Parts: sequence; C-alpha cells; structure tokens
Amino acid sequence: MTEALERAYRDERAAVLATITRRLDGDLALAEDAVQDAFVAAAVEWDRRGVPDKPGAWLTTTAWRRALDRRRHERVARQHLHRIAEPMTHDFEFELERSSLEDDQLRMLFCCCHPALAPEARMALTLRSVAGLTVPEIARAFLSSETAMERRLVRARRKVSDARIPFAVPPDERLPERLAGVLRVVYLVFTEGHAPARGDSPIRGELCDEAIRLARLLAALMPDEAEPHGLLALLLLTDARRAARLDDRGELVALEDQDRSRWDGARVDEGAAVLERALRLPAPGPYAIQAAIAALHSRAPSWAATDWAQIAGLYALLAGHDPSPVVTVNRAVAVGFAQGPEAGLALLDGLSLETYQPFWAARAELFRRAGDRGRADAAYSQAIALSGNAAERVALERRRRRFGG
Repeated sequence: MTEALERAYRDERAAVLATITRRLDGDLALAEDAVQDAFVAAAVEWDRRGVPDKPGAWLTTTAWRRALDRRRHERVARQHLHRIAEPMTHDFEFELERSSLEDDQLRMLFCCCHPALAPEARMALTLRSVAGLTVPEIARAFLSSETAMERRLVRARRKVSDARIPFAVPPDERLPERLAGVLRVVYLVFTEGHAPARGDSPIRGELCDEAIRLARLLAALMPDEAEPHGLLALLLLTDARRAARLDDRGELVALEDQDRSRWDGARVDEGAAVLERALRLPAPGPYAIQAAIAALHSRAPSWAATDWAQIAGLYALLAGHDPSPVVTVNRAVAVGFAQGPEAGLALLDGLSLETYQPFWAARAELFRRAGDRGRADAAYSQAIALSGNAAERVALERRRRRFGG
C-alpha cells in the first residue's frame, strides 16, 4: 500500500494539483492544502478498500471535495455554492483527458515561474508544485531550514494570490519572453544540482534529475518550440558525464581528466537526437547553442581531440544572445584553447568581474597554460577564496598543487 501511495504521489500529484488549481481559479494555496488532504485520505481509504483503478481520478475528486469543504467552512466563496450543491462522483474523465492534463501542467509551470516572484521563490515553488519535491528536500537543496523554506513557500503562494498571477499560458505575443523565464528556472535547478553554489556536496543528483524531468515535460508540452528541446538536450548531454565527475574518493574530476568510457552513452545519444530536433525547429536560441557545445564535447574521443575552434565560434554566437559573465568567461577559455592562452587572457583583461569566482578560475587555468605560475597561483587563491562549495575548493586546491602552484 505504501508503494502504491508513493507511486501515486510521484506520478499523479503534479497533474492533480494543476487541475485543482485551475478549477479554483488559480488559488494555489488552497489547491495545495486540498491535494495534501486527498493524499492523507488515500492513505486511509486505499488501505481499507484497495487502490482504485484510476488513482489520479480518485485523488482529483477527493481533492476537489476537500477544496469545496474548506471554502464552505471559511464562508468566502458564495459564488461557488451552486457547485457545492451539485452531487459529487468519481467520474472525472472529462478532467483527466491527456490534453487537459498537459494544459494544466503547462499553466502551472508558467504560474510558478511568473516574473512577479523573486528568482529563488520561483525555483522553490516550481520544485514543490510542479516537480513534487517535499519541503525537506527543497530545504536541503537551498541549505535552508524546513521552517524557513515552508515560510518562503507560503509567501510565494500568497504572492500568487495577492498579485493575481494568472493560472494560464501567456498569449502568443508574450510567450517568448515568459517562456525564457520558465526555461531559466529549470536551467537554474539543474545548475544547482550539477555544480552547487553552496555547501559540501559536489553534485546534487536529485536536482539534476528533477530539472531533466521538468525539461522533458516542457518539451512534450511545447513540441513546436525549439528552446525547450534545446534545454532538454543541454541537460541530457551535460548530465551524461555525471558518473565520471567524481573519483573514488568522491572528489570532483575536471572535464580534462574524466574517464570518457564512464559517460552515459545512451544519454549522449538521446541528447544528440533531441538537439537535432531543436535545430530543425524555427528560431533555436541560447539553449540549443549551448547544447551544440555540449555535443561537441561528447563527440570528442579525448580532451586533446576537442574541436576548440568550433566551440569558440559557438560561444561567440551565444554571446550575441547572452552577453553574461558566464558566457564571456567560457568563451575566453575556449578561445584560449583554440588560439593560445594569451588570446583567452586578452578577452578577460579589463573585465570588472573581480568578485566572480569562475573569472579567477579561468584566469588561473589560462595563466597555467601560458607558463606563468606566479599569476596562476594568485588566481587560484582568488578562485578558492570566492568559492562557496567545499568540494569545489578541494578540487581547485588539488589542481593548484598538481601544477606546481
């Protein structure tokens, strides 16, 4: 019974929550409470009467009843009294058709990623309401206490209600700008899993997995948009290296030193196929370009055989879309490998990124390759001091020692 309930929570919760939120005109806080009530009821009823043939339908019906009960008790929804008087049945097939579920989940993603919410609130709300992570799991991801995370989620839900954030996919003319925000949230979830900014863990695999699941959902829900496919391809190709990124001691291994036989070939092949689809669709953008860079790494049989000239060219193209510090620094490194370290350092000279850790890590690498050990060592020191992740600091210190700093 516990297994059936856990499976339903994993497979059905997001769809049920999305459907109930829509029926409540976007009242996410009430929908969350009602869905939680439904799972509590399922723990009792399914143990006594058995698992229903359609767990999603049972949970949706029960959650809707709980929502109506709460509104009746709170006396805040007289306009819903005609609904309360209607007989309730388990026949929710019209609500659980595949197209309806897909639309509801897409609405939920756009609701949770609305620009009216602060960036970390978007991430937390998406992980809770769409990915289905528990509050303790989200708290661990943000290195926060469970109490603080619960308060943050409560504030985010209240903001959704107070700001009247629509539970809807934006109109066509606003879709590109809003879609970019949704993709950004999913990408940030993956980034926090792939390279945590804080704490001791070198990798948070559960966040990588959830980001990939969300990217798959977006690609399935928006099959004619290039960038959801580009993002999915990027995450798959990057995550394919996960097993090779840690050594036997659990310490980070740089891409240059990874055992490529440990890369996940099936995930590489899937990522390449998804990238091909993204590039065939209209207007592939920054995520498709980054996926193309990741694909070049995945196809290279060794570090020395990497096509750095093509990677540098793709970073130049990416900079036209996204002139952010991370793109600028990565482009400089690629140019340094393609044209020599001095060329890469020239791109970094004059940039005001003194508090940006990757800037110093890149300078350390390029100075080392240029044979300037003194400045490489100084740059390593800056990078180590600015790193908020213990595993990353250990990797940088080991690299500095290895190359004679």
